[in-house]
Amino acid sequence: MATTIANPVSTKAKLLRAREASTKLALLSTNEKNALLSAIADAIETQSQAILAANREDVESSGLEGAMRDRLLLTPPRIEEMAQGVREVVALPDPIGETLAEWMRPNGLRIRKLRVPLGVVGIIYESRPNVTVDTAVLALKAGNAIVLRGGKEAARSNRKLVEILAGVPGVPDGAIELLDSSTRESVQELIKARGLVDVIIPRGGAGLIAFVTENSSVPVIETGAGNCHIFVDESADFDMADRIVINAKTQRPSVCNAAEKLLVHERLAEEYVPRIAKKLIEAGVEVRGDGKSRNLGAGLSIAATTEQDWYEEYLRLCMAVRVVANVDEAIAHINRYSTKHSDSIITSDEANARKFLCRSRRFRRSARRVRSSPRRATARASSWVNWSINGCQCGLTNPLSSSNSS
Repeated sequence: MATTIANPVSTKAKLLRAREASTKLALLSTNEKNALLSAIADAIETQSQAILAANREDVESSGLEGAMRDRLLLTPPRIEEMAQGVREVVALPDPIGETLAEWMRPNGLRIRKLRVPLGVVGIIYESRPNVTVDTAVLALKAGNAIVLRGGKEAARSNRKLVEILAGVPGVPDGAIELLDSSTRESVQELIKARGLVDVIIPRGGAGLIAFVTENSSVPVIETGAGNCHIFVDESADFDMADRIVINAKTQRPSVCNAAEKLLVHERLAEEYVPRIAKKLIEAGVEVRGDGKSRNLGAGLSIAATTEQDWYEEYLRLCMAVRVVANVDEAIAHINRYSTKHSDSIITSDEANARKFLCRSRRFRRSARRVRSSPRRATARASSWVNWSINGCQCGLTNPLSSSNSS
C-alpha cells in the first residue's frame, strides 16, 4: 500500500512519508508514470461498486441539498468520467524535464532552465470526491506527492478512493496521503507544515480560499470561486452563442466553472436578450436581469437583479443578464465582479477577442476563452501545467465541453 489512512497515524507522520515519496516520484520516467495512471483508471472502473457504496453512505448522512449534494454525489456515469479523466492525463505530455530556456555565458558556461516537480502538494477541498482523483493523478503525472484534506461530508468516498489509488502496485508508499477530515486541526497542521509541504492549493468556496491564503505559512496557489461570465459581443453568431450559453449554464450548474452571468452588447440586445432568455427559461433556468434586459424581455419571467447578484456564485439553474455598451464596459464589469476563474467572449472580431484576453487585471490567475464555454476550463485537461510551474490559460478553442470537472 502507498499510504496509511487510519486516524491514529499523525498528520506529521503522513507528511514525512509524502516527503520521502516525492523523491522517488521525481525519478519516475514518463512511461512509468503513465503505466501507473493507466492502472489507476482500470482500478477505479473495477472497484466502482465499492466507490458508489461508500459515496451512498456519505450522501445519506450528509444532510446536504441542492448544489452541495450534487457536488458530493457520485453516479456510475461520473465514475466512468473519473476513469476517463485519468486516461486524459495519461495522454498529456509530461511537463517534467522540459527545457524552458537555455543560454551560454561568455565564459562558456551553459545554463539551462528545466521544468521540475514541486515536491509535496497539499490540497484542501470541500465535498467533491472527484477532486480526490483529479488532483492525485495530476500530482503523479508531474512527479509530485500529494496530501489530501477533503471535506468531512465525503470522508468515506475519499477514503475508498485513496485506498484504491494508493493500492495500485508500483505507487510509492506515501505518494497519496489522506488527512483526517473530522477535525480542523489537520487543516492547521497542513498549512503550517513549511519544510514538509512545498505548496498548498485550496479548492472550494471563497471562505475556504481566503482562510488558507491568509493563514498559511506554506506558499499558496490561489484558485478562484466560480462567478463565471460570458460576453456576447456585437459580431457574435447567435446560434453559436445559444449553444455556448446553454451548455455553460445547464450542463452541470453546481460546479465552479458553470456560467453565472451573461453580458450582451447593446447593439444586438434587442434581438438577442429575449431570444436567449426564452431558451434559458425553457431549459429550467431562473433568469434575472438589469433594467434594460427586463424591458427587452417584457412578457418573459425575468426577475430584477440587485447589486449582490453580480457578486453571487449561484451554483444552481440561475443566471443574471446585463446589457453593456461595448467590450470595454464588459471588461470593466468582469474586472469588478469576476472571481478569477473562467470568462468567455463570443465574437467574430479578433481585435475585441484579444482585448478581452489581455485587459483583465486578473488574467494572471484565470482562464479567458474565445468562442468557448467556460466549462472547458477543466481541472484535468487545462490546469496540469500548474503542477510543475504556475501558469494561466487562454485560447481560441472549440465551443462546447462535456466535462463534469471544475
